[in-house]
Amino acid sequence: MRVAFVLGTASGGTGRHVLMLVEGLVKLGHQVLVIGPGSVGEQFSFGEAGARFVEVPVSDRPDPVNDVRAVLAIRRLTRGADVVHAHGLRAGALAALGRRGPVVTLHNALTTGGFVGVVYGVLERIVARRAGHVLTVSPDLGERMRRLGARDVRAALIAAPVPRPAKRTPQEIRDELKAGERPIVLTVARLAQQKGLETLLDVAAGPWQEGREPLFVVAGGGPLQGELQRRIDAEGLPVVLLGNRDDVPDLLGAAVALLMPSRWEGQPLTLREALMTGTPAVASDVGGIPEILGDAGILVPYGDTGRFRDAVRELLEELGTARTLAEAAGRRGREMPDGDDAVTNVLGVYRA
Repeated sequence: MRVAFVLGTASGGTGRHVLMLVEGLVKLGHQVLVIGPGSVGEQFSFGEAGARFVEVPVSDRPDPVNDVRAVLAIRRLTRGADVVHAHGLRAGALAALGRRGPVVTLHNALTTGGFVGVVYGVLERIVARRAGHVLTVSPDLGERMRRLGARDVRAALIAAPVPRPAKRTPQEIRDELKAGERPIVLTVARLAQQKGLETLLDVAAGPWQEGREPLFVVAGGGPLQGELQRRIDAEGLPVVLLGNRDDVPDLLGAAVALLMPSRWEGQPLTLREALMTGTPAVASDVGGIPEILGDAGILVPYGDTGRFRDAVRELLEELGTARTLAEAAGRRGREMPDGDDAVTNVLGVYRA
């Protein structure tokens, strides 16, 4: 089978998912072409995985001239493909304009309005009307695409890569962070609007029982770093911004819980990585989070600072609850699909 993937300016999670599909399909003897911006090709090295990579600029914002060029390039490059599989809304819309009936996986939802929201709505309608199959990472995305008239909407199966073993002990991490006796509550996220980090700071502000204040540790960089740091400094909040880290398994090993106050998530790799290390989570009840978390944590309505704080306090003070949720996290982690499951799933879609 000849499979062509189309990508835009993919995030880490989307790019890793496509790379895993490429590796699995090539291993099974399929011919794979990846079309996307040069930066994505450099970041994920699809060529080393056995695919042919062709650079086509697919920007993350509307650009009529470049968008027409991208549509024409996709049409030309995919002429001999048996399947075209686009990832992301913009890539999906351009692929659908370039060739009718592609498979489109939607990895994200819109969390802002205005002009961006209008453009997003137009792209959604293009995908709904012209895609052959739409795969979505959360039930709410699937329902929206059905309302817009998509013919075949299915749940996307995103594999959970097995995290590497921790290289440092929890005490070594605690010493690095100068945590003292404070329990560590970890967030791993890009510092951006979607991640709801203003709620995290509100939770950290307390009040907390004297001597029981947790240390909130945030791993990740992004456009809101300066703004968040200024508030942390001004209010003296017990929050440490670490920037981007490559030792998340070590951080998870030292944390009592993962805190995920996001406005929306699909199938976040960080949450599944936490579960696979036996770390329970306190997370927003949005998008695909409930299906992944199951009984391995506490769901809270997005933005409800008081209930987020109560949930963290429960994990810190109720040892039985913490132990039960940690056991459930380990169990959920063992149930996560792997790369072979994801490849088998997409092949079923391609042959439908």
